[in-house]
Amino acid sequence: MKKIAILALTVLVGLSLSACKKQQKIDNSLEELKSRKVFVLGLDDSFPPMGFKNTDNEIVGFDIDLAKEVAERLGVEFKAQPIDWDAKEMELATGKIDCIWNGLTITPEREEALAFTKPYLNNDQVLVVRADSGYTKMEDLAGKTVGVQSGSSAQDALDQNEDFKASLKKVISFKDNLTAMNDLEIKGLDAVVMDSIVASYDISMTGKPLAIVDGSLAKEAYGVAFRKNDLKLRDAVQEILVEMSKDGTVEAISRKWFGRDIAVIDDGE
Repeated sequence: MKKIAILALTVLVGLSLSACKKQQKIDNSLEELKSRKVFVLGLDDSFPPMGFKNTDNEIVGFDIDLAKEVAERLGVEFKAQPIDWDAKEMELATGKIDCIWNGLTITPEREEALAFTKPYLNNDQVLVVRADSGYTKMEDLAGKTVGVQSGSSAQDALDQNEDFKASLKKVISFKDNLTAMNDLEIKGLDAVVMDSIVASYDISMTGKPLAIVDGSLAKEAYGVAFRKNDLKLRDAVQEILVEMSKDGTVEAISRKWFGRDIAVIDDGE
C-alpha cells in the first residue's frame, strides 16, 4: 500500500509540475519585437519635458530621445503612441504598446503588475501656485482648491497625504497637467500637484507667473514599465540604457533638456 501511495503521489507531483510549466508563458518579448521591427512607446503627449507635442505637432522630449536611441541600438523603428494615461496599464496589457515610458513613477503597487527597469531619474511631487498668490508652503493651501492629473502618481501622493488632503476645500481631477496648469493661471485653481521636473521645466521655458511652494508630498523615481512577463525586452532596454550612460549619450540628452546631467542610471559597477 505504501508503495502504491508513494507512486500515486509521485505521479500527482509530476502532473502538477507539468501543468505549471504549461501555464508559464514563454518570454519571447525581445525576439517578437525584433521580428516586428518596431518599438511602440506609450505616453501622455502633454507631459513636457518627458514627452510632448512641439509647435510642429511632433512628439519630442527627454524620454523620446532616450527611447529613440534605444530603438536604434535594438535595430528597430521607433513609434510614439499617445494613450489615455488613466488607462495606461490596460493599453500595455492589450499589446497596443510595448512599454510605458513617460515619467512613470515606480511604486510598490505598479511593481506588482508591471516589470520596471531600474530608475533613470529622481523626482518629487510638489505644489505649483501662482507667483502672486502669497502661498509659500503646503500649509497655506488649507481650505483651497487643488488640481491633479487623474491616474497619476501625483494623485497617489495626494491620497497618501491624508491630513493635507483633508485640509483642502476641493480636489479636481484633470486629464493632463497642461489643462490643470491653464486652469491655475486663470484662477480656477489655487494649486496643482505635479512632478517637480515637469513643473520646473514648464516655468523656466514658458516664463509663466507660477512658483513651486516649499515641501514635497512624495519623493519618487522614474522607470520604464513593461508587461510583467516581458523580462527579456525589459532587460535588453536596461542594458542599452547602461551602455548609453557609460558612453555619454544619456548625459548629452539630459543637458539638452535640463541644462545639466540629472540622470541616475545605475551602471552596475
